[in-house]
Amino acid sequence: MAENKTKPTRQDVTAFIAAIEDQRKRADCLELLSLMGGITGEPPVMWGPGMIGFGNYHYKYASGREGDFFLAGFSPRKRALSIYVMSGFDTHPALMEKLGKFKTGKSCLYVSNLDDIDRGVLTRLLTESVAHMRKKYAAS
Repeated sequence: MAENKTKPTRQDVTAFIAAIEDQRKRADCLELLSLMGGITGEPPVMWGPGMIGFGNYHYKYASGREGDFFLAGFSPRKRALSIYVMSGFDTHPALMEKLGKFKTGKSCLYVSNLDDIDRGVLTRLLTESVAHMRKKYAAS
C-alpha cells in the first residue's frame, strides 16, 4: 500500500502565515486559525509544506488502505483559499445554498477571500463536518 504523502510536520504555523505576502490572505488565514481552533479545540499543525490542519482522525478503507488526516484545515493557495471540509458537501445542501461565492472539489471549498462567503454559515458547515468526522471515525 502507498503511504499518505501529506503528514504533520514540525514547521511553524505562525511563521508560515507571517510569510504570506498578500495582506488580505494573511488576515483571512489568521481568522481561519481562530475559527478552526475554536471549532475543533485543537492547535494548528502544518501538514506537508502548505496545509494547516486541526485535530486528526484515522481512516481505513475496505481496500485495506489506511492513514491519518486532519479533521478540518485550510491552505492559502495562490488563486484561492482552500478550506477542507472533510465530510464533503452532499450532506449540507441548505448550508451550501446560503454560503456565498465559492467553488468546490471533493472536500475542498475554494474561496477568493472570506468576504465572499457568509462566515456564520462557514462556521456551521465546519462545526457539522467536524462532528460528523469525529462520530464516523470514533472507533478507529
